[in-house]
Amino acid sequence: MTAPQGRLTLLTREGCGLCEEFEAELAAFGARRALPPLEVRDVDSDPDLQRRHGERVPVLLWDAVPILATHFDPAEMERLFRPRQPV
Repeated sequence: MTAPQGRLTLLTREGCGLCEEFEAELAAFGARRALPPLEVRDVDSDPDLQRRHGERVPVLLWDAVPILATHFDPAEMERLFRPRQPV
């Protein structure tokens, strides 16, 4: 199983229970499906990230493009990371 190209970044905030839940669901999903490498970043560690995302965390970025926000959506992740069939 080959992981899709790109990079995933999960924007979180310290003390955010929703962020912890999102990260756990993402890890469980990733255990069943090949995903790009994941970096977890604290949104408050970067003024630009904080300005762009504010209180709206967690946010999952794929190559810096938001693909999920606030709640983990397994159906959307399945759609985005469905294994490609050989041509």
